[in-house]
Amino acid sequence: MSETLRKFIHIDMDCFYAAVEMRDNPSYQGKPLAVGGSQRQRGVISTCNYEARKFGIRSAMPTSQALKLCPDLLLVPGRMSVYKQVSKQIHEIFRRYTSLIEPLSLDEAYLDVTDCPQLQNSATLIAEAIRHDIWNELHLTASAGVAPLKFLAKIASDMNKPNGQFVVAPSQVQSVIDELDLGKIPGVGKVSLEKLHKANLYTCLDIRNSDHRTLLMKFGRLGASLWNKSHGIDAREVVVERERKSIGVERTFTHNIKQYQECWQVIEDKLYPELERRLSTAKPKRNVIKQGIKVKFSDFKQTTIEHVHNRLELDYFKQLLVEVLERQQGREIRLLGLNVMLEPLENSRQLSMFEEQDEQA
Repeated sequence: MSETLRKFIHIDMDCFYAAVEMRDNPSYQGKPLAVGGSQRQRGVISTCNYEARKFGIRSAMPTSQALKLCPDLLLVPGRMSVYKQVSKQIHEIFRRYTSLIEPLSLDEAYLDVTDCPQLQNSATLIAEAIRHDIWNELHLTASAGVAPLKFLAKIASDMNKPNGQFVVAPSQVQSVIDELDLGKIPGVGKVSLEKLHKANLYTCLDIRNSDHRTLLMKFGRLGASLWNKSHGIDAREVVVERERKSIGVERTFTHNIKQYQECWQVIEDKLYPELERRLSTAKPKRNVIKQGIKVKFSDFKQTTIEHVHNRLELDYFKQLLVEVLERQQGREIRLLGLNVMLEPLENSRQLSMFEEQDEQA
């Protein structure tokens, strides 16, 4: 374990978007409900409530598939502005207890309450208080995980869902870790899990009992990460500011498109103006260092092209579009996206400092 014992809480709202919809429209209560997927043929589910999950419906599932599993599924369009506002209210509750908050999404965050003086500095009581405040003030439920390691707090928040919490005391860390299925470790995807199983590795205890060198040879960086986690090593702290590296926009089409001119019209009329707007509102202000274009074809294969380009420029996307369509091979296009990579924040700060010095001179 790491030398400095921290107190982490991972808060995860329960089916957040769906819960907000059920709160604001009580007639939805008790019915299988999904948010998103309004385009029945091409849409995907953003999230769903627990009644819908009983039918096997899950996030990112195509709407058409979800409706086959549950023909009576109630589809509700997302209201992102509402979810963002509720998320802000949740974070206001967090800040009553700590300023060390690392948002992972609108409905999920890490909190470091190591130095929180409230509630006898008990992370368990603080997590309970936060969940209590969220329910009393916002009428939404949250689940929490409490642990001295970040990855373990995240796993713990899923152990008593919905509307529960799970606490891993320092004395329990290794015993809890030993029993963990590797599929529960953040960062272990389906393909990696299959490879681990082929090597007869199923739990963290299996990793701990394996040969370190062999593990690194077979699994590289993943092997090193699993070795550390299986031994209770996770020195990561809560990251309050997360640097944004890129900005992108994309559109999935109700009906596939195929021709260059169709693609360009979408870029010129829809995607580029939206990208320009998002870049103008990005904070802190930073320069563009790359432009890129993404295409997903009708067979769901995806390709991306990026080139160094030091400013946002509409005409430059023409060149990128020509290049990316050379990979089309007769396939139709179901998704088109634009993105820009931003100058690293440190470079931007240094440039601003030099500009200020020049002005003073």
